[in-house]
Amino acid sequence: MTDHEPELAAAAEIRARIDTDKPHSARFWNYFVGGKDHYEVDREIGDHIKEIFPGLVDVALTSRHFLGRAVTHLAGEQGIRQFLDIGTGLPTADNTHEVAQRVAPDARIVYVDNDPLVLAHARALLTSTPEGETAYLDANLYEPEAVLKAAAHTLDLSKPVALMILNTLGHVAEYGQARDLVSRLMSGLPSGSYLVISDSTATSEGMIAASDAYNSSGAVPYYVRGVDEIAGFFDGLDLVEPGVVQVTQWRPEAAGSVVDAYGGVGRKP
Repeated sequence: MTDHEPELAAAAEIRARIDTDKPHSARFWNYFVGGKDHYEVDREIGDHIKEIFPGLVDVALTSRHFLGRAVTHLAGEQGIRQFLDIGTGLPTADNTHEVAQRVAPDARIVYVDNDPLVLAHARALLTSTPEGETAYLDANLYEPEAVLKAAAHTLDLSKPVALMILNTLGHVAEYGQARDLVSRLMSGLPSGSYLVISDSTATSEGMIAASDAYNSSGAVPYYVRGVDEIAGFFDGLDLVEPGVVQVTQWRPEAAGSVVDAYGGVGRKP
């Protein structure tokens, strides 16, 4: 066996797990933000949803910008040097580690996803500054204690961590379960840690119709929630101003558009 054969075998196993016959949320989102990692089936449902609700493209783009502003605030103004990003999605521009290490080169980032396509791209694209570190975990949101245990190989969980869960919790059908998963993750992080969440919201007929169309496509369903439910994820935390708002209104650099996506940042007391 050559030195490269184990890597080739692992790559072949990952490719075998990738289903190109059904739309896929990470590829679909990648298409909407202008990436290149998607298939015809993803573009077809994407174009169909654009006809139903063109505003979803704005949701995708502005949610990405929210990530950048939140990470910049935490790394620059709050001194956070550790980030745990769950539901990584496909790498595009200005990923969490790029934004954080631009502000603080010594920042350490752990990405978590259990999707084979994301895994294949993450290993190739998620790099790090020499001073910091970036790691990727093939792990599951539904096993929060296992995620924290694995993340501890890269992050010091005795020091504050920013937990990032963006455009991911909609995959959890039951709201109570989603709340429980977030609570269990935050319980394993120390005082001074932060929670960053953004998600699409059921705040217009267009968004609800787009969600229904996507969920009828054969893809893993994604459920949009009310603003009060998004706010509920931050119960017990101290919300950073301006609270849970449309992602375009969270510390914007310029006036933002109206979008069906809300987000916020909360600090653990």
